[in-house]
Amino acid sequence: MYQPAAPHLRLLRLLRDQGPVSRAELGDRLELSRPRLLAEVERLVAAEMIVEAGMAASRGGRRSTLVELHPRLRFAAVDLGATSINVEVTNGRLEPLAAYQEAADIRSGPRAILLRVNELLAKARTDGVYDRLDAVGIGVPGPVSFRDGVPVSPPIMPGWDRYPVRELLTQEYGCPAVVDNDVNIMAIGERHGGVAHSVDDFLFVKIGTGVGCGIHLNGGVFRGVDGCAGDIGHIQVESHGPACSCGNTGCLEALFGGAALARDALAAARSGESPALAARLEALGGAASGGATLTARDVAIGAAEGDITCIRLIRDGGRRVGSVLATLVSFANPSMIVIGGGLAQLGHVLLAEIRSVVYRRSLPLATGNLPVVLSELGSRAGVTGATVLASDALFEQAS
Repeated sequence: MYQPAAPHLRLLRLLRDQGPVSRAELGDRLELSRPRLLAEVERLVAAEMIVEAGMAASRGGRRSTLVELHPRLRFAAVDLGATSINVEVTNGRLEPLAAYQEAADIRSGPRAILLRVNELLAKARTDGVYDRLDAVGIGVPGPVSFRDGVPVSPPIMPGWDRYPVRELLTQEYGCPAVVDNDVNIMAIGERHGGVAHSVDDFLFVKIGTGVGCGIHLNGGVFRGVDGCAGDIGHIQVESHGPACSCGNTGCLEALFGGAALARDALAAARSGESPALAARLEALGGAASGGATLTARDVAIGAAEGDITCIRLIRDGGRRVGSVLATLVSFANPSMIVIGGGLAQLGHVLLAEIRSVVYRRSLPLATGNLPVVLSELGSRAGVTGATVLASDALFEQAS
């Protein structure tokens, strides 16, 4: 059963999302009596969560006092991908004050990856971005027990199973920490500041090294009992397909994740089926040495140049993603589908194929007003969502 958020939580979220608000307007927006509002404001001022910020414009009587989040608030956001680390430090309004992005291999293990995260956050501190962090949010590319703050049997993350990520971050920074699946934080980010800003029921589909789906229903992420809802990358789409990292065969991810597309592009280049990919491989020295590889970007460039094989690879992937999403549309009846992740750079050839399959295979009632769109936030969707989770973790403790 739906329970409305506590008044202090609604107040802090409002200031986070809207900026300075007068006490009079806060009372109207939160539907609180004047004594109750004054008590909440005084308590949060004493806790150094909010401050007074001058006088508001007159509404016809005495001018009301503006309040805003305390300017010293700092949140850290970490978005770990299979091949990347993305870190941001923000103020209370979730405006980025420092940002770092670099390549990394999640398979190097939690100690090495989290050490690098700590080094990047230490750099921000040395640069004067913060004196202390108030909360940390982190997303990882695998199933997560949101309740326990640990990854659980992640297929592409050896050494991370049940690793105490939340506990270690809390100890390291002396503040609340929250851990979630990377596609969930992307969905939260897109809902906060992207194309789904005003949408309560939507699917965020990440197509990158892996494939996953953030299920945003009734204004919040649906994680399932054990935190693995939306793991669509391991839905079987071809019974006799290639082996997947999860141990099964024919999974969507094994047929159209970043590694799968690189595999198929390399095969097309070496066989000569794709002149564009063969030329790019030759330029990399791979035709002779066998050591070079190709990426989704190479396929996207080839498709833009009109290479038939590159276009076919993208369309085949879009058809497979679309077939899975058509089932989800019939099941969940979302009001929007957002496509993000690294392979979203494949652009409108991919998007058009996904749309075509979803619209063709789902019931007209479910697709009559269903936009299928690319993420507006792109690579920032994850860190944006991580800061939203971090700020909520702090705000919830301010009871």
